[in-house]
Amino acid sequence: MAKEHFERHKQPWNGEEAGKLKLLASKGQGLKQIAKALNRSEESTRDFAKKNKIAVAKKR
Repeated sequence: MAKEHFERHKQPWNGEEAGKLKLLASKGQGLKQIAKALNRSEESTRDFAKKNKIAVAKKR
């Protein structure tokens, strides 16, 4: 399985993305779905959420 390629490598987060992250997390979306919706890596999304104290649901 090939890793996804992200064109936005190491780009800073903007307010719109942060708002969308909070909205999707509050709706109970999993990390993978949120990362895909934001066109970000799961690692980047998880790190930003943790840094900003945004709880992301753990889908199993």
